[in-house]
Amino acid sequence: MQETQTPKTLYDKLFDEHVIRTEKDGTSTLYIDRHLVHEVTSAQAFEGLRIAGRKLWRNSSIVATADHNTPTTGWEKGMEGITDPIAHLQVSTLDKNLADSGCAAYFPFLSRGQGVIHVMGPEEGAVLPGMTIVCGDSHTSTHGALATIAFGIGTSEVEHVMATQTLLTKKMKKMLVRVSGRLQPGVFGKDLALAVIGKIGTAGGTGYAIEFAGEAISALSIEGRMTLCNMAIEAGARCGIVAVDDKTVEYLKGRTLAPTGSQWDKAVEYWKTLRSDEGAVFDKVIELNAEEISPMVTWGTSPEMVAPVTGKTPLPENQPDPVKREGWERAYKYMGLEPGTPIVEIYPNSVFIGSCTNGRIEDIRAAAYVVKKLGKKVAPSIKTALVVPGSGLVREQAEKEGLDQIFIAAGFEWRRPGCSMCLAMNADKLAEGDRCASTSNRNFEGRQGKGSRTHLCSPAMAAAVAIEGHFVDVRKIF
Repeated sequence: MQETQTPKTLYDKLFDEHVIRTEKDGTSTLYIDRHLVHEVTSAQAFEGLRIAGRKLWRNSSIVATADHNTPTTGWEKGMEGITDPIAHLQVSTLDKNLADSGCAAYFPFLSRGQGVIHVMGPEEGAVLPGMTIVCGDSHTSTHGALATIAFGIGTSEVEHVMATQTLLTKKMKKMLVRVSGRLQPGVFGKDLALAVIGKIGTAGGTGYAIEFAGEAISALSIEGRMTLCNMAIEAGARCGIVAVDDKTVEYLKGRTLAPTGSQWDKAVEYWKTLRSDEGAVFDKVIELNAEEISPMVTWGTSPEMVAPVTGKTPLPENQPDPVKREGWERAYKYMGLEPGTPIVEIYPNSVFIGSCTNGRIEDIRAAAYVVKKLGKKVAPSIKTALVVPGSGLVREQAEKEGLDQIFIAAGFEWRRPGCSMCLAMNADKLAEGDRCASTSNRNFEGRQGKGSRTHLCSPAMAAAVAIEGHFVDVRKIF
């Protein structure tokens, strides 16, 4: 009699295929297919290898770029355009480490393919369904949009993967976030991500791998799914994941590092098995209706402090949890806002469009659409309005489509690719007290510069803020 197999979740399938061995306490040695590397967390790891007399176990697994410290202006000066001495040292050290190791898939500062690692990795075809992927960066979860197990690791773990191509880890619990219906025009993957975080909180996904499924997820582009998985980490999860469908295959076709010929056909045949089985059991299931989701804006200092653009900032006295209530009160003080303020009456003085969350071509197109549709220049109250493509290829494509000219004509700054104002590790920082409509992923105190105030939103919303000077319901534009 043939044994009936227990239905598996997608996460279980991927994890089980990469386990080398599992100890009695549940600790598994997991094989790692792809190691994404940037300048911030790799220097100590390479130095550790040198001290121990070790080499990279498989240098072909590494895809690398400089992104956190690279400037978005002054490229005509070459390396001298990196004026901060620590940033300059980190980028030049990455150059040396990768030259010494013989890594072939390196996209250095000033090169055509350079960009934010979580943008340029997928667009080069370095991220393929079925892989395990790590990087010394928490937003590695982005790559789960292509049916991978992808998560951030610490510096010591970076060295361990470099030396052994493995990682010691424990299996996570599984959460299914099922989103029915379809998002309204003017509502994007970023809004969906913020709605999920608003529902379950920033600790709601702790200990889980989140699989996103349902009609709304199928309707999202791959770029939208990347935004959603990127923000899974902000819900407390270590990774987000989406099953393979025709959009996945189409997105990867022809990418530089993707398979070709007969290998492509075999890969696609395997990729199409990468979905949760019918009847697979999840530890937790969250249900949302996409049609009920409005454009979302954060008002506080955590991604869970979020409200629909048609709403108001909440009243602390309505928060029954004393710890959260205290957090709200502190956030209001830091953000310089009053409880009960309509979101549309919040007036940023800065706008940032970019990052590993929303620096892809689809994001640039959405923002440009809003700017062109409104037909006006950046509001006088906006002192900084940056558009930073997530990679050199995104910038190239946007310029081919004339999107850069739309922004420039309206008074935006069209920048070179990099992490930019997402985390203020480079020259792009907010001044103390500045309030920014940002398409990045985090809004905690000082994220974009000391004393800065960050409101997370979609690229379309950020573009509208730049023109109108305050948050608006962008559904009226679409």
